[in-house]
Formats: sequence, structure tokens, C-alpha cells
Amino acid sequence: MKPLISKPEDLAPDTEWLDTQWAWTPEESLVEHQTKARLCAAALLPFHNGRPDWDGFAKSIRWMQAAADHFGVELVVVLNADTGYIFDLDDAMYAEVLTRFRKDFPHARFIAGVTARGTQDDTSFKAERYRPLLDIVQEHDNCEVMLMTSRWLAALGPERRRDAYYEIAEWLVRPGIVHALEPSFVPWATPFEPWLLWQLAQHPKFVGGKISTLDEPHFLYWAAMCKDLGLDFAPHSGDDFGIATAIKLGLPLLIGAAVSGAPLICAAKDMWLSNGSPQKKHRTARGDFDTRVYKVFEAFQSLEDQVFRLDERLSASAYKHSTAHILHNLGLVAAPDAHPACRDLRGSDEADRMAEALRRPERVAGRLGIPFRH
Repeated sequence: MKPLISKPEDLAPDTEWLDTQWAWTPEESLVEHQTKARLCAAALLPFHNGRPDWDGFAKSIRWMQAAADHFGVELVVVLNADTGYIFDLDDAMYAEVLTRFRKDFPHARFIAGVTARGTQDDTSFKAERYRPLLDIVQEHDNCEVMLMTSRWLAALGPERRRDAYYEIAEWLVRPGIVHALEPSFVPWATPFEPWLLWQLAQHPKFVGGKISTLDEPHFLYWAAMCKDLGLDFAPHSGDDFGIATAIKLGLPLLIGAAVSGAPLICAAKDMWLSNGSPQKKHRTARGDFDTRVYKVFEAFQSLEDQVFRLDERLSASAYKHSTAHILHNLGLVAAPDAHPACRDLRGSDEADRMAEALRRPERVAGRLGIPFRH
């Protein structure tokens, strides 16, 4: 049996994760209690009568920001990602979201999702397809750009995909975040090979990456590699079913789940720290660690397991509609509506289902003094 690869110079483009030591690193060896990493919350763009509910949009962000401020968490709002209906927005509406956010939150940092435009008739990757949205985002300052994967980008082999990301990066004047998906999200998705992750982490314009994972622990692979090699590259978890893992590892989250569970997630980030951490805001009266955080983990995960539940197609893509019901229940948005072009909708009983899903999280929040409703 060949020894596991542990050095980047031994990686080849076709090396599989299971042939590296980073795929066999247990979560327990990566845990730390000192770092309160940022929470990147993929904001929902709410709708009412077929139009954006701009008041609800701002109100829901202020609700998340209030929770982050209360627990001393850095909140970075993610705009025009999947939770913001990026694939249903024309360029004018895409730009308006950014403009309105900057007007309401003039000093807040944001991340904007960008993807390829006009790809319906393409049969191969064209880097310039990313340019229109890049140009719109980069008119703003104090922001980062998340390069969301696309069908033809994901279809490239590791070396050509590295070159494609580097080509897109030539247009970056803001920090970039790369993005990988597992096939559990869309059938054409291809997660990064270890060689590709290493190559992208070397690029000076890429400050981190998001891995959306459901079926295999790619986030742990990324975390183990980056920590072991001391990479100046931040893995951001996109796993809405595994939020606690990123908190335990002291790494950022970039998730739509923050839109419905921000108070509990922010509380857990603070509770996970030891009393010796300079980042801890609420200290326990006795001991060095608040073990009640495990109940908070369970509470927000029980909520998000309902919001992101799989449909008969084994897809969680209708989570956006569930999120709208949550925010409507909390009095933050005018209606529990989805984008009028969105086909991923829940059933007529969703309001009742989300009301039920909120019961346990709100009970735990109440018992622990976590402010939940605005």
C-alpha cells in the first residue's frame, strides 16, 4: 500500500483526496476554542406581490446584525448568491440589490456572488461570461467576490480549471473567494481535487473558498490541508447540515442557514470559546467552557434540517421558500413569497411546518437568554 501524500509537491492533478493524509484527519484534531470566525450570511431577497420587499430585505439584515453585535461576531452579508436568487435576476436587478444594500448599510462589508452570464447556448467554458457581474460588483468598495461555479467551469479537468480561475482572477480588483459544489447539489458539480485546491490557494487574489458539501466531508479535507500547510487561505463551510463543525474548528461559515438561525449560530460561536479567549464576549460564571453550547448546536440544527429538508427529488433547493416563511413568522418580511420565476417551492402547509420548526429553537433561546425575535 502506498503511503498517504502529505506534501503539496507530491500532488498530481488526478490525485484523489483519499490518497492524502488530509482526508484521514479526524475532526477532533482540528478543534480549537480560541477563534470566533466570521459568519457570512447569504441574505434572502424577499418578495411581495411579485416585487422585491426592500423594507423586509433591510429589516432581516438588521436582525442578523443585531445578533452578531450582541455576541461579538463579525457578520458579512452575502448578496446575490443562491439565497438571493442570482440565477433569476437580470443585471439591472442584480445591481439594484447591491446599490440598496450600500445605501442602507454604508460601512458594512459584503460578499457578492457572481456567475457566468449567457451560457445557455455555450458548449465550452468562456471566462468572459463572468465579466458582466464582476464589473457590477467591483463598482463598490469594502466587498469580496465569490466566483460561483458554473456548468462549463465545473466540466473542466483540474489543470484547465486552474487556468480558468486564474483567467477570471485577472479581472479581480476585490478579494476573491472560489466556490466548489458536490454533485448532491447539482448533478454536474465536481468538487476540487487536492491539487486544484492547493493551486488556487497560492493565487494572491483568492483569500478563501466555499465548499458546499452534503455527502462527503470535503470541508474537513480543506480544513486539514490548510491548517497542516499553513495556507493563507480560509475555507468557508457551505454545509447547512453541518454548521457546528465550522464553529468547532474556528473557521468561517458562508451559509443561507444564518438567515433563519442567526441568533443561535452567533450565540454558539461565542459559547464555544474558552473563557481564556480574548474574543469571548459572554463569560461563564464557573469553569472554562459553556457545555450548554451542545444544546444550541442541536437547536439550530433541528431548525435547519427542516428548512433544508430534501424533497422527492432529493433536492434542498426549496429552502429559500422555507426561509421566507421563517422570516415572515418572525415579522421581518411582508410575505412568505419566493421570486416569481422560482420553481422550487414548498407546499401549502409550509407556514405551519416552519412554525413547528421554530418551537424548539425558540425554547432553547429563551432558556439561555439568547435574543431571538427582533
